[in-house]
Amino acid sequence: MWHLWTAHQWWGIAGGVDEIVRYTYRLRPGAQAQRSLSQEWGRCRFLWNEAVHQHTTGNRPTLAKLGKLLTELRGKNAWMREGSQVAQQATLRAYAQALQQSYTVKGRGRPRYKAKKRTWASLEYSTRGFSLRDGRLKLPKGVSIPVVWSRELPSVPTSVRVYQDSLGDWYASFVVRREAKPAPEAEGRIGIDWGVSTTATTTDEHYDLPYLGHRRRCAAELAKAQRTMARRHRKGGKQSNGYQRARRQTARLHKKAARQTEHDSRVWAKRVTDHHDLIAVEDFHPMFLTRSTMARKAADAAIGAAKRELVTSAARAGRKVVLVTPAYTTMTCSGCFARAKQPPGLGERTFRCQACGYTAGRDRNAARVILAVAERGHTSVEDIRHVQPPSGEVVDAV
Repeated sequence: MWHLWTAHQWWGIAGGVDEIVRYTYRLRPGAQAQRSLSQEWGRCRFLWNEAVHQHTTGNRPTLAKLGKLLTELRGKNAWMREGSQVAQQATLRAYAQALQQSYTVKGRGRPRYKAKKRTWASLEYSTRGFSLRDGRLKLPKGVSIPVVWSRELPSVPTSVRVYQDSLGDWYASFVVRREAKPAPEAEGRIGIDWGVSTTATTTDEHYDLPYLGHRRRCAAELAKAQRTMARRHRKGGKQSNGYQRARRQTARLHKKAARQTEHDSRVWAKRVTDHHDLIAVEDFHPMFLTRSTMARKAADAAIGAAKRELVTSAARAGRKVVLVTPAYTTMTCSGCFARAKQPPGLGERTFRCQACGYTAGRDRNAARVILAVAERGHTSVEDIRHVQPPSGEVVDAV
């Protein structure tokens, strides 16, 4: 299932606690259904761009003004009336929410135009805009799409997002409510240091996340597909259908490796959070690795994705997560906390303390230092705790 780092929402109900999650399924639309979805996305994209234009001209439209704009467009334009009003209203609500976040969230940019060639279709429908009958998803204007039901829905969905990925495949993401399962009791503590040869080195070697190299294993197939792309590429003009098939095959191999890495990260994060109450994580930002010789291996390891998965899983389980600044963690001894005068080179994989003689693996020692810093509270980064999130946010089901 697709994943984004979003907050978790809990609802108190008589007899237990429920959680709101997303269940995502593959769709198998026919040629006519795909054409209808693409046309619907074209209308919603036009509406989004019109709202962005209104803002750039200085009108600063509110949700009420955007509603009037939609009424005027549907009254004057027959092409807009052919589309679903439910999906168009959801587009305006999404724009208003993105605009509000740009004012309140630091570093969040203003909503931009959605270009036809650089954005993928994404349509939102509320309960009055879709239904499920005979295993098919029924959308407005007579669109009926078969759903690949990989598992049952725990309850009646309240909304659905129909979207297309980079390979051109269609998916339906249902928002449902299910009974929350309490996390198991845990009293352990663990420190985690990120790396490349080993994606995550912990204070307990049984919880390490090794570098599995999924993209490296399919390197031969990937190289063959890329050579086919190079042969069929045209220097000018429109690319042939053969080139497009080779491009999709290359993208499919990339996505397969990424999904395997994501699955392994989820399984590892669940195992860590099930057995530890305090999780100290190195606040590592791997962007600088893209400019080094380790760029390909670091991208395959997906350190940032594994970190987000761990924080998400821990927050859902109610664990305490502390992000520790990585400065001096490789220079500090976890035995006597003496700091070396010079940082060790990347080729030095064994840490040796000149003060007390303590010897350990470089990453293992750093993980123990990270845990010690979190336990002593010597960190300027706030703890991440399981708190009540803003309303309207959901998380993908696992």
